[in-house]
Amino acid sequence: MVLRMLGMKPILGIRVTLITEASDTPYSGMLPGHVAGFYTHEECHIDLRRLAQFARVQFYRDRVVGLDLVNKKVICANRPPVAYDLLSVDIGSTPAQISVPGAAEYAIPAKPVAQFLQHWYDLCRDVTTCRDVTCNVSTLRLGIVGGGAGGVELAMAMQGHLQSIRSPQPPLKRGAKSSRLFREEREDRDLEIHLFQRGAELMPNYNSWVRHRCQEILIHKRIQLHLQETVCEIQSYPTPYTYTGGFPNPPLPTPYTIKCESGLQVECDRIFWVTQASAPDWLQAAGIATDERGFILVNDALQSVSHPDVFAAGDIASMVNYPRPKAGVFAVRQGKPLFKNLRRALLGRSLQPYKPQKQYLSLIGTGDGKAIAAWGKLGFGATGWLWRWKDAIDRKFMQRFSDLPQMDEKSQNSKFKIQNSKFKIQNWDKEDKGDKGALNQQPITNYQLPITNYQTMPCAGCGSKVSSTVLARVLNQIKQDSTNWCNRQDIIIGLDAPDDAAVVEVPGGLWMVHTIDHFRSLINDPYIFGQITANHCLSDIFAMGATPQSALAIATIPYALESKTEETLYQLLSGAVKVLADAQTPLVGGHTTEGSELEFGLSCNGLVHPNKLLRKGGMQPGQVLILTKALGTGTLFAAEMQRETKGDWIDRAVTSMLQSNQVAAACLMAHGATACTDVTGFGLAGHLYEMVRASRSVGISACAVDLNLAAIPALEGAIATLQKGIVSSLQAENLRIARFITDLNIAGSESLSPSARYSLLFDPQTSGGLLASIPAEQASQCLDKLHSLGYAQSCIIGKVVDRKGDRQPITINLSNV
Repeated sequence: MVLRMLGMKPILGIRVTLITEASDTPYSGMLPGHVAGFYTHEECHIDLRRLAQFARVQFYRDRVVGLDLVNKKVICANRPPVAYDLLSVDIGSTPAQISVPGAAEYAIPAKPVAQFLQHWYDLCRDVTTCRDVTCNVSTLRLGIVGGGAGGVELAMAMQGHLQSIRSPQPPLKRGAKSSRLFREEREDRDLEIHLFQRGAELMPNYNSWVRHRCQEILIHKRIQLHLQETVCEIQSYPTPYTYTGGFPNPPLPTPYTIKCESGLQVECDRIFWVTQASAPDWLQAAGIATDERGFILVNDALQSVSHPDVFAAGDIASMVNYPRPKAGVFAVRQGKPLFKNLRRALLGRSLQPYKPQKQYLSLIGTGDGKAIAAWGKLGFGATGWLWRWKDAIDRKFMQRFSDLPQMDEKSQNSKFKIQNSKFKIQNWDKEDKGDKGALNQQPITNYQLPITNYQTMPCAGCGSKVSSTVLARVLNQIKQDSTNWCNRQDIIIGLDAPDDAAVVEVPGGLWMVHTIDHFRSLINDPYIFGQITANHCLSDIFAMGATPQSALAIATIPYALESKTEETLYQLLSGAVKVLADAQTPLVGGHTTEGSELEFGLSCNGLVHPNKLLRKGGMQPGQVLILTKALGTGTLFAAEMQRETKGDWIDRAVTSMLQSNQVAAACLMAHGATACTDVTGFGLAGHLYEMVRASRSVGISACAVDLNLAAIPALEGAIATLQKGIVSSLQAENLRIARFITDLNIAGSESLSPSARYSLLFDPQTSGGLLASIPAEQASQCLDKLHSLGYAQSCIIGKVVDRKGDRQPITINLSNV
């Protein structure tokens, strides 16, 4: 909610960073419906990458593992610490620490939701597969530990969906009654669900009518209730057994046994753990004030009672004056007051108190298209119209995040400004009606911009350089952070003893290979951008069969306060140094400057024996072409700028760009590659044409390429965005190479030019894969090796042939399209 509001009413000059473990986040209100099969994954998840793009905030995908409250840094699992001035924590809750023997090993916790859903998808897939092959099945037994609202709703949702998979019904016309409504009246001997609750009653936080009504429905659905049963152990089946999911055929022993203190033992195939919510241990370890369960204690302004520069909302927060149960309705309602108080804190104004409601409407799905309503001591249902009401409420809420408005430049120029690094905050929010009722909150450490107006325009030339003190602090910090800071004996003068220039030793008998690349950031995470750029720049070295020796960096850092400039440079160079260190390539120097946007590049040099040098020219008729990575980064990131992608698509593209080509290059050389290039800005077609032309120039007999269009791998989502006509701004220039391509088959069928897969040939790649020609007899073994090395989408995309007559350099083979 805060990000959406920030997108609608931005504060210019404030740098906001979202740190999240996943690119989408579930809406808890729709999760039971998703488990029941009423919603798709996309319908019940908010795309955080897309939302961050809308709000113009930095998006860091990582797992937070700690806080350094003294130095104001967020500690992450897979990146350098992230500095902050103000911190807002909304990480939800997790099931209480599982101390029951065997539970941590064998039970599936309800949170993290992504992990739970993957197990659920696997189970549904196995059940579907078993149905489709008409297995001679045994009974599937599921155990759910925890009889709160979450466990009860999950039990009914799971039963409803699994029964619908086992007995699929044809689509119904609007208004027709679903057969699922009658399914609860039929005993299903193929499915058992056991619900365990320590107390005498289910759902202790609800009124007695709701508790009893839910219990009646569960009994009617033949969900087996085990009340006043405390689970004391989860035991795996004693004999060696690998459960492959679904319904075993022939029947095999059940893999797990749930043991209770009473002596009750129940055998189950899968066990789901839905117990009381708790907070991660690292919050208390950080020293922030928490309640007895580890949740952050906050005042009426959602501000930490111990650290005024930390705010918290949602399940992770515990309001001192207004204790409330952990329910999604409170988290949603806190979004607006949290946004307002964060903004007021940034503007130096007093914070406003927030008082949550005492009662709230709860609509509990029963897994069959019905719902129960609970309000205070009142209850009603289960009925279909209550479910339809709940469905309408939830869809309307989610629509706010799927139908984000197009914000023009004028609307983005908010009344609340902290412009660049030389402005002080200007103007006030007209919605804030003064400071009436404002809290006497603890003072927040001053971090506002100290300069009220531009004193001077930003200089050019050497006057635009990042200061030497900032640079020195960043490099010293990176050296302290890096356990694998690279040092080589052949670096005579580098960053360890900086001089006017770096000096390297070139061993006798070797050639030096030079390359440089530099471009604007395509992702709003400088650490990831640094890694992607380093991989991209080193690829030229690897493609020529060389070993990188050293690198020089050139960076443009966006205008900001000195501390923010330092943070950006630190994240950027940390990412680059990580990749360089993996390649045993020290950073020996560089140049930094300030500008309007983030840019980065590396000048790399490498060493190669003359007999091992690979060139673009060298393709020979009879060889095959191998491509090591899928295509599509150009169209995907062009689409992201228009908010036309899915977060998962960008995740996969980033994963591809973070993969180094070093190992792939060694593999290709080991299997006899005679020509190689990396596929980057000119697209596959452009770089392939360069290889054909270069092969002729080095004296090899004229050759051409038969390209199998259907074999060319595409990143997930790339074909979809190309079908929408979304292409990179370089696409039109790359298309000029099409005049050297024949896209007609022998029979003279229609041209492929308008197709999305044809357009993929001209898509500019960032940190793309390698394209190499190798002997045909080596192809199968080479591909197997590439796949085992992690280049899963490596494939043969064509073959090299003799070029005869007026044949074009590249011909597309349509036989497999």
